[in-house]
Amino acid sequence: MKKLIPSYVRVPLIFALVMGAMEYFIDSGDKPAFIEYPMVSLFLGVFLFLLVAIEIVVSAVDKVTYHLLTDEQKKQLEEVQSLPFTESAFYQSLTKKLTRSKEMEEEHDILLDHDYDGIKELDNVLPPWWVNLFYITIVFAFVYMVRFHIYNDYDQASEFETEMAIAKAEVEKYKLTAPDLMDKDKVTLLTDASDLAQGKKLYEVNCVACHKADGGGSIGPNLTDEHWILGGGIKNVFNTLMEGGREGKGMVAWKSTIKPSDLQKVASYVLSMQGTNPPDAKPAEGDIWVDENAPKTEVVSDSTKTVAEVAIK
Repeated sequence: MKKLIPSYVRVPLIFALVMGAMEYFIDSGDKPAFIEYPMVSLFLGVFLFLLVAIEIVVSAVDKVTYHLLTDEQKKQLEEVQSLPFTESAFYQSLTKKLTRSKEMEEEHDILLDHDYDGIKELDNVLPPWWVNLFYITIVFAFVYMVRFHIYNDYDQASEFETEMAIAKAEVEKYKLTAPDLMDKDKVTLLTDASDLAQGKKLYEVNCVACHKADGGGSIGPNLTDEHWILGGGIKNVFNTLMEGGREGKGMVAWKSTIKPSDLQKVASYVLSMQGTNPPDAKPAEGDIWVDENAPKTEVVSDSTKTVAEVAIK
């Protein structure tokens, strides 16, 4: 029997909906989801195969049901078949080729002599789609055996290690350009005016209560002199902002409330206040910090020069 929405419309529509949902809900980056996740695509292929198989079974049941209808019911059914979007002659021909099933009027040609309490058996051939699929599995098994058991191609362990190495490399590549993964080892001093302006805004919102707006210090230490309790320089200041000050009496850790890229801007702004000497600044605390990685100078004199600075490499 024909349906209002034929199989050749239903099956691709369902498959398209599933593929669309896969692309929508699975984040696969630049690649299509069905390429990035081949196992999911394989599952969808099996799903489509099952849909086709179900349609074939339903079609066979419809043929049997059609012969059980009365003449009036068959007439009503023919009226329905005249509606648009019903199965075409091409689809019916294709289904017949895939199943090689005989019409009920022709079943006497394949009727076996066996009779079990009035139940007779038909000598139907296997559907071509099933036979061809069986041959495909044999070819696949042969290729698999030659590839992995004779030529010893990659195994699951090496495949796992390769995938993990690729994933690790991608993570490291992402970290190089991900500002919110900034840490003490990668942080650098920002000097751009826009970055310092953003750092100043964050400082005024979160830091002025303890360090004053000019950095002169109140509850917290003076940020404008050369003395530092936990070390100066962009790496130490950034780390102090991330992890907090001295335990029990120092500054709280800001890493849970301010993202690392913004803490880099705050640290850069704090260091930009060095040497501003604000009025009523708090007395110095801690030690004078010297950057051990900075180029050092040595004072020498000779008969022609009183003082000269020579860089020590």
